Amino acid sequence: MRILVLGSGAREHAIITALLREEPRHEVVAAPGNAGIAAAVPVVALDPNVPGAVTEYAIAHGVDLVVIGPEAPLVAGVADALRAQGIPVFGPGRAAAALEGSKTFAKRIMDEAGVPTGRAERAGTLAEATHALDTFGAPYVVKADGLAAGKGVLVTEDRAAALAHAEHWLQHGGVLIEEFLAGQEVSLFFLSDGHTVLPLSPAQDYKRLADGDLGPNTGGMGAYSPLPWLDAGFGSEQAFVDEVLDTIALPTVRRLAAEDTPFIGLLYCGLILTDAGIRVIEFNARFGDPETQVVLPRLVTPLSGLLLAASTGGLGGLARPVFSGESCVTVVLASENYPDTPVTGRPLVGLDAASAVDGVTIAHAATALVDGTLVSTGGRVLSVVALGDGFAEARSRAYAALAEITLEGAQFRTDIAARVAS
Repeated sequence: MRILVLGSGAREHAIITALLREEPRHEVVAAPGNAGIAAAVPVVALDPNVPGAVTEYAIAHGVDLVVIGPEAPLVAGVADALRAQGIPVFGPGRAAAALEGSKTFAKRIMDEAGVPTGRAERAGTLAEATHALDTFGAPYVVKADGLAAGKGVLVTEDRAAALAHAEHWLQHGGVLIEEFLAGQEVSLFFLSDGHTVLPLSPAQDYKRLADGDLGPNTGGMGAYSPLPWLDAGFGSEQAFVDEVLDTIALPTVRRLAAEDTPFIGLLYCGLILTDAGIRVIEFNARFGDPETQVVLPRLVTPLSGLLLAASTGGLGGLARPVFSGESCVTVVLASENYPDTPVTGRPLVGLDAASAVDGVTIAHAATALVDGTLVSTGGRVLSVVALGDGFAEARSRAYAALAEITLEGAQFRTDIAARVAS
């Protein structure tokens, strides 16, 4: 197939890496890509957020499948423009993408579908936000109602900090004030063709910047998959997945279908396992980052067939995707001062040596070649991904690879997957 992947991050690099593993080889192109992606496939200077430009390129180059990586093109309606021209596209249309683009919309869909989630109130003014914060009490949970590139959520015991966060995001729209839910968090992806839903394998993401889950929230500093500790609470990973499928993913997709907004693409379920049961923290309308980097390396079933089937209404004829028994860990290397304004433009050294470590691949997130030198261009720079026979081996490989990489001021967590490595 001729496949166009939209996006420029580590998630898109991981998707492309999975597609390139398949035989026969696909013709993969990325827009706009990054330095690491450009070393693997051709990249084109195409703005992925402009529906007309993407559609024109797909038609002119005979693209068989478009895979939309980030959320912004979905909310911009890129999938709608492609579908109007009969081009298969993996990613929901603008209306269904509101599941991520509007926290208020997502809460309404969950309420009407009977999906278990926490209580929440939308606030359009600081007075309304103050009232909601005082109603729910500490710890305070404040979320930007729209897209915020992973930086719109604050969980804090500090009421003044919660108010300041609300005031900031009120300038960009409304905010959602939610009750705090305690428990282990799980990310679980589902492929959807608008009617049929197939699960992938669960992962756990690390949102806080520093070891021990300290510091500010980020877009994600690492992840691992599978989650062996699910066996204790649910009997098996499959039993957990089945429960989420039956009580969360299917009701959500069916509710959207009933509203004539079919969800075609990747439904990301951000979950928390509370004492009262599984609850939804958030939905996203695309592959998560960095969870994609640990889920796709374990995928045995060809990814291209799954994406095309979801895009063309064919998931009903497919078996559930199969995953290897290997453990996978990814650790994110971030720039100095991330998640605030990162220091960028610094050289990256040692990637060849890092990639030479057994079981390791590097997913580039924010890199560019400047006069022949690889430099950082954003906050989260790389995802170091390692497979192993057990988490101890996968962790050892990931951190051995990180030790080979030099980036001035770089930061990364040292405790990713430590809890499952013993």
